[in-house]
Amino acid sequence: MKYIFGQKKEMTEVFDDKGNNIAVTKVYATPHVVIQKKTIDKDGYEAVQIGFGESKKIGTALKGLLKKNTSQGVREIRIDTAHGKRDLPVEIGGSLDVSQFEIGDKVFVRGVTKGKGFQGVVRRHGFKGGPASHGHKDQLRMPGSIGPTGPQEVFKGTKMGGRMGGKSATITNLEIMKVDVKDNSLYIKGAVPGARNGWLEIVSE
Repeated sequence: MKYIFGQKKEMTEVFDDKGNNIAVTKVYATPHVVIQKKTIDKDGYEAVQIGFGESKKIGTALKGLLKKNTSQGVREIRIDTAHGKRDLPVEIGGSLDVSQFEIGDKVFVRGVTKGKGFQGVVRRHGFKGGPASHGHKDQLRMPGSIGPTGPQEVFKGTKMGGRMGGKSATITNLEIMKVDVKDNSLYIKGAVPGARNGWLEIVSE
């Protein structure tokens, strides 16, 4: 298993062996450090906690856990799974960096989508909207009828206006197109969720 946390940067382009222009997303991922180890005897499961990112100021809650480390965040990764054990460094002080990835690796990327605030049904769900002819005043972007006359209620799950974005999203089967160890960067084919500088979880089984 290959695992790393990184920040989404700009989109750019790279060229493959055949000279084709490929759109990629640059992800900046500094080396991670294993800061804590969970064991079956003590905790009932096997996992490691990693510190990722760089921060000059650490909150009081993290000072005792991080000690001398200056990580910005902490993430726990399970080692024992239903499919066996994951190959991760389990000793405190072990590190994870972009060098573990290779060109051509298939990964899935998980992040939080851009928040777009309250949106109507046309933008949020792709409704067509009503006709713009005479006799349809203020009905162009309306959802139409939202409930039947029989039960006299609006069913749970009915598509209506509401908050759009700001949710966890995962894109699978993406490909690593370039690995820059000196710059701690990965170049992933296509687009990934989230806004610029948003955190991404990159995993290759």
